[in-house]
Amino acid sequence: MKKIIEKLKPYILPFKSHVVWNIIYNILYALFGTLSFVTLIPMMKVLFDKTTKVTEAPKYTGITELFNYLEGSFYYKVTQLTENGNPQIALLYVVALVIVTFLLKNLAGYLASYHMMHLRNGVMASLRNVMYNKIIDLPISFYSEKRKGDVMARMLGDVGEVQNSFFMLLELIIKEPLTIVFSIIMMFTFSWKLTLFVFIFIPISGLIISRVGKNLKAQSLSAQNEGGYMISLVEESLSGLKVVKSYNAEGIFKNRFQNSVNRLLNLSNKIGKKNNLASPLSEFLGIITIAVLLLYGGTLVLIDKSLDGTVFISFMGLAYNILTPAKAISKASYAVKNGIAAAERVFEVLEQENTIDSKENAFVKSTFDDKVSIENINFRYGEENVLKNFSIEVPKGKTVALVGQSGSGKSTIANLLTRFYDVNEGSIKIDGTDVRDWNIHSLRGLMGLVTQDSILFNDTIKTNLLIGKPDASDEEIIEALKVANAYEFVKDLPNGIETNIGDAGGKLSGGQKQRLSIARAVLKNPPIMILDEATSALDTESEKFVQVALENMMQNRTSIVIAHRLSTIQKADNIVVMQKGEIVEQGTHAELLAKDGMYSKLVMMQSFE
Repeated sequence: MKKIIEKLKPYILPFKSHVVWNIIYNILYALFGTLSFVTLIPMMKVLFDKTTKVTEAPKYTGITELFNYLEGSFYYKVTQLTENGNPQIALLYVVALVIVTFLLKNLAGYLASYHMMHLRNGVMASLRNVMYNKIIDLPISFYSEKRKGDVMARMLGDVGEVQNSFFMLLELIIKEPLTIVFSIIMMFTFSWKLTLFVFIFIPISGLIISRVGKNLKAQSLSAQNEGGYMISLVEESLSGLKVVKSYNAEGIFKNRFQNSVNRLLNLSNKIGKKNNLASPLSEFLGIITIAVLLLYGGTLVLIDKSLDGTVFISFMGLAYNILTPAKAISKASYAVKNGIAAAERVFEVLEQENTIDSKENAFVKSTFDDKVSIENINFRYGEENVLKNFSIEVPKGKTVALVGQSGSGKSTIANLLTRFYDVNEGSIKIDGTDVRDWNIHSLRGLMGLVTQDSILFNDTIKTNLLIGKPDASDEEIIEALKVANAYEFVKDLPNGIETNIGDAGGKLSGGQKQRLSIARAVLKNPPIMILDEATSALDTESEKFVQVALENMMQNRTSIVIAHRLSTIQKADNIVVMQKGEIVEQGTHAELLAKDGMYSKLVMMQSFE
């Protein structure tokens, strides 16, 4: 728990004034909560005509005697009213004292909750902001190992669990214990013999409750992990709904989800049993103590006559005043275990090292002047090299195409150029500077990426394009759409560039989505364009539209084209043919055909498709 508190400290510090005020009001709540039972004594004494007679007004002798002075002044006033034949006013006087004390107690409780609300909500908002920034900053490689749904569960569910459970800790260590301490102090002043019974109850009940709550944190962690897996299943099912339906695989996915729900149900029931047992168990143990107190205290009142009946009733109220916080502590201690498990999952993501980031004093440049050099690079995702001693050069203004069979390492080049991954050996240089030495935003600012999967967001066409250039005017957007051969269908849409395109651009065809992706890259207007199989998912007619768009875009621009369809790269200045991560031949379209090698075979194969 100490580690988690240390980790949460930076998020709590901006709200330290709320922490301080919460503690102050919790102290006042505990104090007035105790005094509210003490004030019942004079009320009952007036009611049963057993008031302590004080006929002379007490004198104030200093802070050490303040309590005696206040008590004496109070009883002096009650004595005067009673002797003057106004017992009803005396009763009203003591009832008013009880009401004021309870009012102050509940006002302090409200103000403590008010400051706790600001603290909890503020820390949750900060955690969510920091976590979202972190998941956006983490490299692509992180998400090839982690389920996206699990990351979502940590950000949405676990942060909420920290808010709901962990911040009970302030009440756990301030309000409830102080209520118990103040109550015990007052009980000692009434009867030390009776108070000893309470001391026997607290450690025994604490031991029993802690035994019941054993393994709760581990079970909470398992439940939260299972919750993350369940959200992943929903996210994957929705993303791949066409595949699920077309393969009649609904039953498979329903079974997976049902199994996950059942596992979560069993874990939740185990946790719930222990959580639900905390409150009745502590209350039952408390009632046993109350019963013993009634037996022993009744003896002191009725037989020994060593304890006043009104004081005994107030004492019983204070004893019950201990039960409520003891019950709250046992419930809160269980909830805090849930909060600790959730916090560990949150901080696991927040503490994840970002292996691909800008160095300190990284190189910053907004222009591309010379060439892109890939020098003797090796790269592997796992054990085996995907690229082996790979070297090419892309001079400014030239188009270099990478071709080859699937799995030959073409798309890996795009991932390395944009620093989604870093090379294992060798180097990639832009204008003579290694990309690892560049400021990552400066580096990516030089590049436009159009991928095989046209990634669009559930928003308007305009908003999707503005990602490339946030300050672009409508005229610039329309111009980019024209270059991308997309304006011919955008202008016919009901709201033009303000038309919402649905989730992942689902309201558009494949060719239309791809032309919007190209328009986004055109609007950004980067000096280096990377096209990663930008036409491979399209039909022939759509491909022609997109091909025209690509040729428009690549004019006077440095382009690296990763192509599966060879018809798209015949005009390239240099075509690099790859096989199993190595270059087998390179040259222009005409030169490679003349060699009658692998490229020629690929052209022949595609011409029969």
